[in-house]
Amino acid sequence: MRDGSGEPGRWGRLLGVRARLRWVHLILGGALLMPYFLLAQVVVGVAAGGANALASLPLSLAAYAAALPLVAVTAVSPLVRPMSVAAVRAMCGVPGERLADGPARSWAARGRTAAWWTLHLGLGALVSGVSLAVPPMAAVLIALPFVSGLRGKGLGLGWFGTRAEPYVSPLLGAGLLAGLVLCAAGAGALLARLAPVLLGPTAADRLAAAEERAADLAVRNRLARELHDSVGHALSAVTLQASAARRVLDSDPGFVREALTAIEDTTRRTVGELDAVLGLLRDGDPGRPAAAPAPTLAADLEGLLARTRAAGTPITARLDPGAAGGWAQLPVIVSREAYRIVQEGLSNALRHGEGPVEVRIAVRAGDPGRGGRGDQGDGGSGGDEGMHGPVELEITMTNPPAAPAGGEPRTTGGRGLRGAAERAALLGGRVEAGPHEDRWRLRAVLPLGGGPR
Repeated sequence: MRDGSGEPGRWGRLLGVRARLRWVHLILGGALLMPYFLLAQVVVGVAAGGANALASLPLSLAAYAAALPLVAVTAVSPLVRPMSVAAVRAMCGVPGERLADGPARSWAARGRTAAWWTLHLGLGALVSGVSLAVPPMAAVLIALPFVSGLRGKGLGLGWFGTRAEPYVSPLLGAGLLAGLVLCAAGAGALLARLAPVLLGPTAADRLAAAEERAADLAVRNRLARELHDSVGHALSAVTLQASAARRVLDSDPGFVREALTAIEDTTRRTVGELDAVLGLLRDGDPGRPAAAPAPTLAADLEGLLARTRAAGTPITARLDPGAAGGWAQLPVIVSREAYRIVQEGLSNALRHGEGPVEVRIAVRAGDPGRGGRGDQGDGGSGGDEGMHGPVELEITMTNPPAAPAGGEPRTTGGRGLRGAAERAALLGGRVEAGPHEDRWRLRAVLPLGGGPR
């Protein structure tokens, strides 16, 4: 029942699987209208002086008309839209991305849902009634020329009765069945066409979905940064520490012991950091023990420098906390992100550089005219005294770049440097990495607002 393009052909649109599912969808709508209709027919019967509305076609139509406003009123419930969307996706062949997810949030969305609910139940009741009445009538008309006992019985009126000419009645029966199929297919197609209009996402729904995707992406990026910075740095450091220990295994046992101790400490700390990262994936589990706290500049900087030195790379550190309380006075989030930036800088120095590494971390005053993002160079003064303008934490790391096999020095950063830049951007800062004079330099500036605290 499909044409050459793969789309349903004429008969497929009338009798195919999709058409039959839409018919079932309409029948369900008619079933859902029945409670409203029965309530309305009682009210109409009382208003008509106690008449039985089911025994009178005009009163039944009046009850049907009175039931539709009741349907619309109850459809303002937020849960009507998810139920309707699920039914449309399953039975009407409407692509899921064209329909809204979740309850209707705004009154405009609820109004559109009420219009859909009323249309679905209203058309469904009509198609259900016709589906119940037409097949028996059509069967009688088709059988009339062949069953003499049906002739003369008062089973209908006019051309649709048993007194119709025998040669005409089968055509009438077949016409009734064809009309039923056309009505059901047309009503189903109408609902499928209107579903994206009435049940599609509103601007508020699109905004909420975009915010949810952005939040999910932010969590995924955070996990990627944490795994890259903690595990990646640990693997680089352990590899270099083991390589350095192997080279001097016979000549310098003291250095080997120091390297093995650093490897043990690095792996132990990395397991704790990995558990902390995985804990982000298990949030909400009340039975999960608390993960290890994330490392910070205040608590873990000295250990990070010592473990890196154990790999055989000389490190010169110039540290100027700029306050009596030292790094502990920094905001926790700044201290945590600064540690990761330093860690990433050391990882890059170990993987891509050669020779000694110079690290300078200082709290200094920024340029007021640049909103705390000025560049006073390495000669900027540390400490709180004489500071003016926004206070910043500046991290500068330099080392000679190693030339790859092709002979060209490295000129760009990788995924880890992009992660460091993202960390700084979240705090309103920035990271610059690249060749500087004859060295590779990583420079990060993190604003501290009112200064260390």
